[in-house]
Amino acid sequence: MTTTTATAPPVPGPVAAPLERLRAGREFGPNVYSTVDVLWVLYDRILRITPQTVDDPERDRFLLSKGHAVAGYYAVLAAKGFVPADWLDDQGGPDSRLGDHPDRLLVPGVEIGSGSLGHGLGLGVGTALGLRAQGRPDPRVYVLLGDAELDEGSNHEAIAYAGATGLANLTAIVLDNRSASHGWPGGVATRFTVNGWTAATVDGRNHDALHAALTGHEKHRPHVVVAVVENGE
Repeated sequence: MTTTTATAPPVPGPVAAPLERLRAGREFGPNVYSTVDVLWVLYDRILRITPQTVDDPERDRFLLSKGHAVAGYYAVLAAKGFVPADWLDDQGGPDSRLGDHPDRLLVPGVEIGSGSLGHGLGLGVGTALGLRAQGRPDPRVYVLLGDAELDEGSNHEAIAYAGATGLANLTAIVLDNRSASHGWPGGVATRFTVNGWTAATVDGRNHDALHAALTGHEKHRPHVVVAVVENGE
């Protein structure tokens, strides 16, 4: 009998060393590895934010709703200079700023604290509305969710409201590894388009495809990018 050992998917070069540093004493599962490519494309090619502009009111906002996958987020923040690399050595430790969910009061560049799944998109809607009320049309709000989060009713309300109010400065990114209990007829994107969103479904490992999808939004409607990764990732 031949046995095979599952290995983690490749990690973008600049993120590999920080992620390996975080791995000391713990194992990361598919929930972490499924996020890294999307996170890297966002921070390397999309988001208008730097370590020097984390408090700039004109910055783009990134909200990690899939907070239990925070290790990939920390690795990208370190690779981009938002946090010192040596912070990675003690994620979840008693004196560490890097908890097993992000804390906006402790980690530079983090916009929200997370916990129970299903809250990030609602917070993103509120953030987008706040920017609109302030007369700031340029900053964009990006929310990263897992597909299983769409089982939560709070997301259905957020999707419907964003579509009805034309929150054009809002982009949701759904990591689809087919882990949702219920799913949606016609695929994840239809859950959004039925409420007036624009949508793109792409390979969640293809950086050029992710970039094209993340920059393909219209000026009058919210946008969703469904990033498909292999089942188990």
